[in-house]
Amino acid sequence: MPILLYRVDERLIHGQVLVGWGANLQPSRIIVVDDEIAASVWEQELYVLGLPEGLEVTFADVATARTQLGTWRVDPRRALILVRDLQTMRRLAEGGLLVGERVNIGGIHHGAGRHRVLPYVFLSPDDRLELEKLVGEGVEILAQDLPSSKPVALEELLR
Repeated sequence: MPILLYRVDERLIHGQVLVGWGANLQPSRIIVVDDEIAASVWEQELYVLGLPEGLEVTFADVATARTQLGTWRVDPRRALILVRDLQTMRRLAEGGLLVGERVNIGGIHHGAGRHRVLPYVFLSPDDRLELEKLVGEGVEILAQDLPSSKPVALEELLR
């Protein structure tokens, strides 16, 4: 159980994650899975600015994350896995790697072709397909911006 939360949030590491989820789950590690950020030391440095002392951050591309997932699951450090979009989470889950896991939709914001589903979730037709693919990989989907908020099931998101 060392992976406490799998979260899709376009902002990745930010206040809701650090204060809201961090205070609730007490992670010692955040794992950001993103191909572009994993290749950019400059962006990585920006994301770790001002983080609490002792909070470790790991950046990995999807291919590396897929090979490390088993290791991360048995690592005693309490971890959050963050991705910025549904496509990345689906790529991480392909082949059954996340069967039985719950994925938190925490922030997908307004953009071209996206329509409001919740105040913090806007979905395009492509996003809806990605959600369905995640379910097809055996993943449970819940939207919840903060631990104190009511979780919203996938069926409600797709209405």
